[in-house]
Amino acid sequence: MKQIILGTAGHIDHGKTSLIKALTGIDTDRLKEEKERGITIELGFAHFKLPSGQVIGIVDVPGHEKFVKNMVAGATGIDIVALVIAADEGVMPQTREHLEICQLLKIRRGMVVLTKIDMVDGDWLELVREDVSEYLSETFLADAPVVEVSAVTGQGLQDLTDTLDKMAKEIPERDAGHIFRLPVDRVFTMKGFGTVITGTSVSGKIRTADEVTIYPQGINSRVRGLQVHNKEVKEVHAGLRTAVNLQGIEKAIIQRGDVVATKDGLRPTYMVDVNLDLLASSPRKLKNRARVRFHSGTNEIIARAVLLDRDELKPGESCYAQIRLDEPTALLRNDRYVLRSYSPVRTIGGGEILNAFPGRKKKRFSEPVLAEMKTLSTGDINDLIELFVSISRFQGLEQGELPFLTNTGKKRLDEILKRLLAQKRIALFDKERGALIHEDFLNKAREEILSTIGQYHKDYPLKVGLLKEELRSKTTGSGNPKLFNHLIAMLTQEGIVVQDKETVRLKDHQVTLGVDQEETRKRLEKIYLKSGIEPPYVKDWKDQFPGNSGLEVLHVMAKDGVLLKVTEELYFHREAIAELEKRLVEFLRGHGEITTPQFKDLTGTSRKYAIPLIEYFDQHQVTVRVGDSRVLRKK
Repeated sequence: MKQIILGTAGHIDHGKTSLIKALTGIDTDRLKEEKERGITIELGFAHFKLPSGQVIGIVDVPGHEKFVKNMVAGATGIDIVALVIAADEGVMPQTREHLEICQLLKIRRGMVVLTKIDMVDGDWLELVREDVSEYLSETFLADAPVVEVSAVTGQGLQDLTDTLDKMAKEIPERDAGHIFRLPVDRVFTMKGFGTVITGTSVSGKIRTADEVTIYPQGINSRVRGLQVHNKEVKEVHAGLRTAVNLQGIEKAIIQRGDVVATKDGLRPTYMVDVNLDLLASSPRKLKNRARVRFHSGTNEIIARAVLLDRDELKPGESCYAQIRLDEPTALLRNDRYVLRSYSPVRTIGGGEILNAFPGRKKKRFSEPVLAEMKTLSTGDINDLIELFVSISRFQGLEQGELPFLTNTGKKRLDEILKRLLAQKRIALFDKERGALIHEDFLNKAREEILSTIGQYHKDYPLKVGLLKEELRSKTTGSGNPKLFNHLIAMLTQEGIVVQDKETVRLKDHQVTLGVDQEETRKRLEKIYLKSGIEPPYVKDWKDQFPGNSGLEVLHVMAKDGVLLKVTEELYFHREAIAELEKRLVEFLRGHGEITTPQFKDLTGTSRKYAIPLIEYFDQHQVTVRVGDSRVLRKK
């Protein structure tokens, strides 16, 4: 069965509460003060079974101007609005304001209920009908059914019931959404149960024992029990007046305006990006950074409206804006909100949430920012995914953030991501995190890496390449090691760069020695050939060559395999090592093992050469140490 919420709207003392009591038998005024003063202060709730069997939930809102914030809270999640207008007074100030709020919240279905018809004669009633029809002619209620009733005599109540039944049948099943959310409008404690919160579930579904998070505090809890229309249920869907019994939560922690949602489903924020519509009836322009009262769900937060493309917004105009909040809240993209002026308090505008978690303050009069806002406002789901991934720049965006950011279910997102990945509009660079990067930033990082390596080769032509960590520190994406490693692996696979242990170079890079450097090479090779297995340490000869020219050529010779590096200071000519290795292998084949003193005698050198050499043969898997001896390694 469909889940339908009927909400009342209208001026104070126009008979909203009396109408509901006459229709359902339920008095929605529950506070002592409400009964004493005869006015509704807080939200009231009832339910009613229609002739078709459809049960509708009813939210009764206060009509007094001082309690309009409570009315906004009650209007969240309603499917049908009943605009109640007393026949003896007609359209009044809160009639107008309540209707404007309904239009800002994009409530699309409703009816007009003319009450107190027992208090006026036929001529007066006809005048009221004409006045109401003229007033509603430019609103979503222009063609809405009009029902005339008297809560005192019961006249018209059957017509009201029949009209509601007909409207209920015509309402399509609501899109349940993928994240359960229930804006809290009441919290109390029940003996034997603990903390209970109530509200209208606006999206998703939840079951007993499910885990939930309370926002904006970010406190986790578990559903102990659920009630709908005072009956225990195991599961609740969007569109139901719901009471949730929470496990292990103190009443003082929760307040009206909080949201109970799927665990980790939302993100608390101090700012939201929005479309802002200023009502034509607004008494004045809205200036940039004006103090306003921001209403969404069941909360009211003092905020500033930052206009992104102008200094002031005229009545009847619209613009992009960022609402910066004094307190955090938790919303979803496409949620509706209402703005009321700070003082004097009245409804002035509202609109739609475009980005529920901007993460940063927007720069005003910025072309890229306005282009981003336009995509948020008019783009399709493909555009939105690309935009949110692009906003994350080189850090990347985890796939798990997209259901929240786009307000789209995971199944549909997976289909679209698969297509965007195949088109290479986005790329997955960290499977562990499921992190995505936009192709524009992937290409920027790629080109920067290649440019950095190329420049290094120009600056140091005799060096084989540069260390990976040095390269990473010189690139914009250096703060993201996973992205850097992904790019190096990709460039290596494409055959553009070569990685040799920790050194990276362009594949076509060749070390070419000049005339002077060739002479240095000949001199060094002569030194190392002549010295055999007792070569000089680097520090003993480097001053014989200008600058670092000797060291640069030494590294080239080591890369070419002419010289073999044993320690940072000790290099040997390959012929000397090859001849020594031959002698060592012959000794081991004849004796089985060799001690360090025996190796020292075999080489005829001092310990400063013998120890590094025997360790060199260990490292290069010629020998293996067993106790204090070496044996020939089995290959």
